Amino acid sequence: MLEAPKYTLMSIIIKVLTIKMMIDIIVQTPLQTHMTDTTLFQPYTLGALQLANRIVMAPLTRNRAGAGLVPSAYAATYYSQRASAGLVITEATQISADAQGYQDTPGLYTPAQIDGWRQVTDAVHARGGKIFVQLWHVGRISHVDLRPGGSAPVAPSAIRAATKTFVNNGFHDVSEPRALRLDELPGIVEDFRQAAANAMAAGFDGVEVHGANGYLLEQFIKDGANTRTDAYGGSVENRARLLLEVTAAVAQQIGADRTGVRLSPVSSAGAISCSGPQAQYDHIAEQLSALGIAYMHVVEGATGGPRDAAPFDFDALRKRFKNTYLANNGYDLPLAQARLAEGRADLFAFGRPFIANPDLVERLKSGAPLAQLNPATLYGGGAAGYTDYPTLAGSSAQ
Repeated sequence: MLEAPKYTLMSIIIKVLTIKMMIDIIVQTPLQTHMTDTTLFQPYTLGALQLANRIVMAPLTRNRAGAGLVPSAYAATYYSQRASAGLVITEATQISADAQGYQDTPGLYTPAQIDGWRQVTDAVHARGGKIFVQLWHVGRISHVDLRPGGSAPVAPSAIRAATKTFVNNGFHDVSEPRALRLDELPGIVEDFRQAAANAMAAGFDGVEVHGANGYLLEQFIKDGANTRTDAYGGSVENRARLLLEVTAAVAQQIGADRTGVRLSPVSSAGAISCSGPQAQYDHIAEQLSALGIAYMHVVEGATGGPRDAAPFDFDALRKRFKNTYLANNGYDLPLAQARLAEGRADLFAFGRPFIANPDLVERLKSGAPLAQLNPATLYGGGAAGYTDYPTLAGSSAQ
């Protein structure tokens, strides 16, 4: 006669756990799916900062600065409503009076502007957010009506861009630029450095150098706008020189771990072009990596347009930069989740969806529908289409 099996409490527990694990594998439990889906919403270490999630609010020009190009009274509300983003990057902000190219865009070169931005950073920090300022010089994308003394815009070469800018409450052709003299370039580097110092005084967590979308630093990078024959034109290395000098100066001033750079290798924004973008931007990525900056923010494709606008290997670009890769352009939740799972990016920038959805992070996480923006209120104005978009009940953006 066979002896009855002897079961101990431990053997029973082991059998139960084994059966549960087998069931979980067979049916692919909701818990496993949920864990995958929430990866985007988990904390991330960016340089010197701990971000609440991997979702970034991209820079968005809104043309609402007040007198003296000081951030408007609404700006603190606008940015703090969106503080649930892992990182907020502000609208592009002038490094000097000479750097302006659009009506009512803010600066960061006067005491009043610094004080105005302090109201914004305090409001974002009060809600637990992190915020960088994007610093720009527009170069040739400007108009004499915005220039000190009505002077011509400046550029690497005297090539007028076939595009428009927002001035006198409408869109008008940009003005003819003049070529910058070699002895003027150190002053531009210094203006970026000083603006970065001012950003720290205003309470920002860091700075993004705007090297994209057809503005001054990209005008030097791309040979469609740069026909110089000196140390800042011609070769891949020469055309990257000003961007790298600016980035090095900013990183030295505020710390590389609080410095980022935005690039748009194949975008034609600002009516710009580059005959060999892969070699040009592979070099830039390697040099930015050597500087040890916190992140490289890359517009993949045409800014606000097709992701496949031109042939380019963004994966190869990413491999040349050792720190955080911030992906931008046309991302939604499924695409961001897929790219993250594949290891092709670390952070993901959302632009226009943040305008009409101050609680975008909560909506993406819960699967709630997204509100649609009102195009008529994008540029200029007051609270309408700026701080009055609705939020979900109980949202942190309220």
